[in-house]
Amino acid sequence: MTDPNDWAAPGGADDGPRWGERVAPESAPLPPQAGWTPPAKPGLVPLRPLTFGEILGASFQVFRRNPRTTFGTALLAQVVVAIVTAGAVGAATFAAFDRIESARPSDLETVTSGAIALILLSALVPAALSLVVSSVLQGLFVLETSRQIRGERLRLGGLLALARGRIGALIGWSALVALATIVALAVVAAIVTLGVVIGTGPSIGIGIGAGLLAGLGATALGVWLTVRLCLVPSTLMLERTTLRTAVARSWSLVRGDFWRTFGIVALVFVMIQVAAQVVATPFSILFALLGGTLAPTGDTLDPTSLVVTGIGYLLTILVTSVVTAIGSVVQAASVGLVYVDRRMRLEGLDLELARSMDEHASDPTGLDPFRTPSDAHDHAGASPR
Repeated sequence: MTDPNDWAAPGGADDGPRWGERVAPESAPLPPQAGWTPPAKPGLVPLRPLTFGEILGASFQVFRRNPRTTFGTALLAQVVVAIVTAGAVGAATFAAFDRIESARPSDLETVTSGAIALILLSALVPAALSLVVSSVLQGLFVLETSRQIRGERLRLGGLLALARGRIGALIGWSALVALATIVALAVVAAIVTLGVVIGTGPSIGIGIGAGLLAGLGATALGVWLTVRLCLVPSTLMLERTTLRTAVARSWSLVRGDFWRTFGIVALVFVMIQVAAQVVATPFSILFALLGGTLAPTGDTLDPTSLVVTGIGYLLTILVTSVVTAIGSVVQAASVGLVYVDRRMRLEGLDLELARSMDEHASDPTGLDPFRTPSDAHDHAGASPR
């Protein structure tokens, strides 16, 4: 007989616990296991201390991510410097030879000396311009690198606006480096000259040997100081400090990581130089062979030979300018990334960057994390990461 209430006998498949039966309490669901989360990478590099390979790879990425601003600006600067160099030195050389040809025989020696001095002085104009341009480009590309780390890309106008007020200090630093280099070369040359002029016999060899040893010592000292102070431009542009503070900051940031910093700076420099030679050498050889074929008698004044030689030089300069433009971007970016890596390891800059980007949506005018006030003494006891 069927129960109208669908009552089932105990022991059925769906009945619950029986009276007096001990029931184990249900356990609360376990929270999901927190797995490893990779560091955020909003832009160029992950926000954590960087490896050697990541710094090198990201240095080329700065060029590839924003070629119009980086490569375009660097190439334009190279063209301007080349035009000014050709104009200044060419005009001075033309004027010098014109004076020599029109000089009287009795004044020829004096006029020749003055003409050589004029040519040498004219070379100072492009040298000074090159120093200014390279300083400005280095500062701009450091700023671009810092913006790409935060996931931003700026045009030239935006970079110039950020660099306002910092260009003078950067040019001053480059001028100091150039002056120190000239003084070191002058001291070595003076030692060799004194050994040759004053000495006699074996003492001449001693003077030359002393000059070579002085040159090697000056080179080693220059390399050491270059690495220890390579972060001065980054500090000037990103922290907007005084030159004296920037020197002290670079010195402290590189401390304890000299050889790694030296490896990055030296490797990028060698790569750029080798690339420039590899690209330019075939053009030089090709047009030299063409010139010899078109002028087998050695008549260099032949019009065809002159045209081929001129085109060869122009193409070589153009190709070299392209490689140099790329190299200037990569070199500045690599130093900027070394600066960021050192601050991540010593001062927790990666945490400041992550926090600033989280707050940027609500407050776009917030404090730049690179300019966050930090006392070097507060981080002196911090263990490197």
